[in-house]
Amino acid sequence: MPTISLEDKHLTVLNLFTTDAPEKQESLIREMRKIVDAATYEGWMSSTVHAGVDSPGTANFIQWRSGEDLEKRYSADEFKHRTLPVFGEITTSIRLLQNEVVYTLAGPGPCGKIEIGPDREVYTSITVYGVEAANQDELIDALGAGQAGIVDAPGFRAHVVLKGLRARGLEGSFAVSYFQWDTKEAYEAHRDQDPETWPVGRQKAQARVDAVATSVDGNTYNVVHTRSAGE
Repeated sequence: MPTISLEDKHLTVLNLFTTDAPEKQESLIREMRKIVDAATYEGWMSSTVHAGVDSPGTANFIQWRSGEDLEKRYSADEFKHRTLPVFGEITTSIRLLQNEVVYTLAGPGPCGKIEIGPDREVYTSITVYGVEAANQDELIDALGAGQAGIVDAPGFRAHVVLKGLRARGLEGSFAVSYFQWDTKEAYEAHRDQDPETWPVGRQKAQARVDAVATSVDGNTYNVVHTRSAGE
């Protein structure tokens, strides 16, 4: 099972697709599973496919050895003339985000390796924040270390913050928050808690996020498939 860790220094690619109907989401998942199961790309390390819950769509959390390996994949005829056209027919948006893992928190202790795969049986939320380049580090600190108290929230499993490096389908600088929760109910209880009852640390961190984020876009997911190189 793939793991997320600060020490590994992988290039983390998050491919986010949206669509307008549940049956198109199923088509997306089928196509993504085919690609993941056949993957033999140089430098490819793992792919983990997520199925959208709140809104139709998919997320593919991919680990690459380097940006050079990824660019070879993007420049290949198979990607340009088959993969992108197939997904273009069944999606309403495609965002291919290249990232660096800059913060991890695993309950109950900080900064360990975080497993990612269907066997984890977790409920996942992924949020993309737009930000001015000058404020990216402030946003990342507010999303990560600023909210370390979340480790005590009922149902919390893990939190990862990704620093956006470059992207296709998304303009400007960005950061990504990737959460794992025990259940959908635990996630929603935390999300819907009255802000007036939040711990002081959460209130301050959210104020910092609100001050610098230029956009917020997220969805929730269940992990449905994963594969690592060599399997």
